[in-house]
Amino acid sequence: MASSLDTSKVMKLERYNSYIRRVNSSKLIAASSKLLFRVTLLVALLLIFFFTINYHPLSSENTSHHHIHTTTHNLLSSAFYGGGAAWEKQVRHSSTPRRANGLSVLVTGAAGFVGSHCSMALKKRGDGVLGIDNFNSYYDPSLKRGRQKLLAQHEIFIVEGDINDAELLSKLFDIVPFTHVLHLAAQAGVRYAMKNPQSYIKSNIAGFVNLLETAKLANPQPAIVWASSSSVYGLNTNVPFSENHRTDQPASLYAATKKAGEEIAHTYNHIYGLSLTALRFFTVYGPWGRPDMAYFFFTKDMTQGKPINVYVTQDNKEVARDFTYIDDVVKGCLGALDTAEKSTGSGGKKKGPAQLRVYNLGNTSPVSVKKLVTILESLLNVKAKKNVIKMPRNGDVPFTHANVSLAYRDFGYKPTTDLSSGLRKFVKWYLSYYGIQSKVNKELNSPNDHSED
Repeated sequence: MASSLDTSKVMKLERYNSYIRRVNSSKLIAASSKLLFRVTLLVALLLIFFFTINYHPLSSENTSHHHIHTTTHNLLSSAFYGGGAAWEKQVRHSSTPRRANGLSVLVTGAAGFVGSHCSMALKKRGDGVLGIDNFNSYYDPSLKRGRQKLLAQHEIFIVEGDINDAELLSKLFDIVPFTHVLHLAAQAGVRYAMKNPQSYIKSNIAGFVNLLETAKLANPQPAIVWASSSSVYGLNTNVPFSENHRTDQPASLYAATKKAGEEIAHTYNHIYGLSLTALRFFTVYGPWGRPDMAYFFFTKDMTQGKPINVYVTQDNKEVARDFTYIDDVVKGCLGALDTAEKSTGSGGKKKGPAQLRVYNLGNTSPVSVKKLVTILESLLNVKAKKNVIKMPRNGDVPFTHANVSLAYRDFGYKPTTDLSSGLRKFVKWYLSYYGIQSKVNKELNSPNDHSED
């Protein structure tokens, strides 16, 4: 009897131990599965990250020479931009016009100097505006973020992406039936091309083509107004520069890419019926401007007591520019948009002849760099420490002068701001934005100053 009881206890104990082993085994398998999943996910993310950093589709140069780092990448754009209803809602809201017959405009380079000002002007008059910008580090990105913050206060949304991202652009055109594109995204600057030439090819040529490829397939096709440059006149000696002057002698890679853009625009107009208008900007300046421009870094160096380099030509003549105030350029951009005819293609096929235009947007009054410095000295109440040196052979041209009669005839473009008035507004903004307290001219804060920004 005792033996049978012992046997029963042993069997129960074995069954219990077996149960415990099965439970522990199940827990171990579950834990291992979770661990394996997490490890796999981590490895996948690391591989994507590694591929993103090291993948440069249009550059074979050493990465140590690649100074522009974008905050996005084509490979990951869908995950970042296309997945959420909230994102699409922002895109739709920003691009919806608030006035009858208002435009719906995609502004590329919207966090840039001209792009931010144009976006604001369009929004203020009731048009729908959606921006796109890659916030690269060609110059201080914090300035671009400041512009982005200003636009956000007026309900203008900027998609953080690159115009080379075909998938992203296609998605934006799927969401919004844009009536117009204001294409201002570009790699700017003449001298930087000697350091990083590939960035100009990627943005000014490949990026432009990618945008045109997307636009040609859109239904409806948008009318496109885009930024060319006065640099296309290159070594032209006929003054003032007119749209019918030769532009086949570029003096810099930047100028060459802009000239290439004009030829590419002709091709897409001819084959696909895209309405295209090129605007040749002449040395645009003003509040929220670009730090790589002379008026900007002269102001910075002069307020810090640093010397500035003032260029003269190889034969000791003064260098002069047709400085054009930002508000005048914005009026020109909006005039071009308002007079742009509809594209004539559909689904990538041309239905009839389409509009193709080129305009100068300048001030028509060249001013020497020496005079620019004199005006800044008066506004800042400081004496500049000038180093007068010969202009290096880096692609800069000694003189620019715009003939704007064509733009005046077609959309009433008429610049109204002289350099002294425009620099006064810029200096006031600069000192305020950077919080500089200096012995500046008290007239900057006079009650008669009604400048914006």
